[in-house]
Amino acid sequence: MKRLLLSALGVVAVAAAMLTPAFAQSKGTVYYLVPTLLDEFQTGSVSALEMFLKQVGYDMKSLNADNKTDQQQSQMNDVIALKPSAVVLAAVDFNALKPSIEAARAAGIPVVEFDRQITSTPSDFTSVAGTVEIGHVAAEQAEKLLTAKNGSVKGKILQVLGDPGDPYTLDIQKGFEEKMKEYPEVTIISHPAMLWAADAAGTIVNDQLIANPDIDLIFSHAAHLSVAGVASLEAAGKKPGDIMMMSSNGAPVGLDLIRKGWLNVEVEQPLYAQAAAVAMFMDKVVNKQEIKAGNYDVLGLPSVVTIEAWGPNIKIPGAAIDKSNVDNPAFWGNMKPPADTVKAVE
Repeated sequence: MKRLLLSALGVVAVAAAMLTPAFAQSKGTVYYLVPTLLDEFQTGSVSALEMFLKQVGYDMKSLNADNKTDQQQSQMNDVIALKPSAVVLAAVDFNALKPSIEAARAAGIPVVEFDRQITSTPSDFTSVAGTVEIGHVAAEQAEKLLTAKNGSVKGKILQVLGDPGDPYTLDIQKGFEEKMKEYPEVTIISHPAMLWAADAAGTIVNDQLIANPDIDLIFSHAAHLSVAGVASLEAAGKKPGDIMMMSSNGAPVGLDLIRKGWLNVEVEQPLYAQAAAVAMFMDKVVNKQEIKAGNYDVLGLPSVVTIEAWGPNIKIPGAAIDKSNVDNPAFWGNMKPPADTVKAVE
């Protein structure tokens, strides 16, 4: 009798387990087209999207374009033929991928833009950091740093952009420069690091140290570009603190540079929340249901969905990181994924 009872309980336990998410039938496969795996944000985005999509019932496969537009276009054609539940796209080039987005949607495959906003054609959902706002936060930090060094907001800033084909860097530049216009005694010198290549950023810093030895602050649009900048500063005999530095994505290498005294500020790009938002809205995207404008809580961050000409768009804020808060585990650069699971928006 006891054996029969245990057996019956075992059947019930297995049946209960089958109802948990781990055993739930997959809702389908989502393909993530990642532009490159050269930096920690992109590698982190793959694992974060996979983790959060799994929590709401989707499998995920990723394809790396190695920063090549033609390769990503080819990947998009291949994925369309596979008829996945949806495509998550972080475009290498926002203009060049427009026809591919339109082809996927014409085939009935929803397209979600991740991290890199594309406004020239409609998509089904967009999850981005508040990039213009990141530029604003960076400007506020620059104001503080220049005031501390020069007594007022004046001086010379070297701005190292990412690739100009990426709206992420263009929006940060827009936000940063529109705020800094209030300070006519600040000179901003801007150069793009093509394809986000670290060696290109190193060359820019090296050349500008020769042309403009009075640079007060170097603002790079990603932490891995700051790493290359530090290498150029070291080669020029500089030490931590000789020239102030900022970056704008909050990567682990950036946080390490803060701890080592090279970097004054990182303005975080909220990677985990951007990925969580994609998962939260994936059911609505796949089932082609209405996504309503309004305020949403994404991993504790107050985020806003607006309905734009290109479709529903969620914007998630970033935050400034310096020595006082660099060890806060909430920042993705500390590589401690959130313990909380996400739920699909109903």
